[in-house]
Amino acid sequence: QVQLVESGGGLVQPGGSLRLSCAASKLTLDYYAIGWFRQSPGKEREGVSYISSRDGSKYDADSGKGRLTISRDNAKNTVYLQMNRLRAEETAVYYCAAKRSGIATMDDLYDYWGQGTQVTVAS
Repeated sequence: QVQLVESGGGLVQPGGSLRLSCAASKLTLDYYAIGWFRQSPGKEREGVSYISSRDGSKYDADSGKGRLTISRDNAKNTVYLQMNRLRAEETAVYYCAAKRSGIATMDDLYDYWGQGTQVTVAS
């Protein structure tokens, strides 16, 4: 059974940093485009950052540009989301998701999802 498992969430002060990890089993991540999404209570899920399967090209949503950076380590079958200068409004459950072919910003195009990891930004 394919599994994506997120980790690295937690409590961080505004302006702080966290690195989230998305590890896969029964799925070779370098064949898939990966997206990081987040959902806050009462809000719709939104995409944060994406990385392609082929050339490693990336796309970041405007909300995180310059602060949230996606990367992948194919040897470890893991994708990361480095988050810097975090803001209180970025408190959310963060999910990674995988899809074949290219990057897509629409979450309903993704085939596999992790269970999410909670990120809380508060002083």
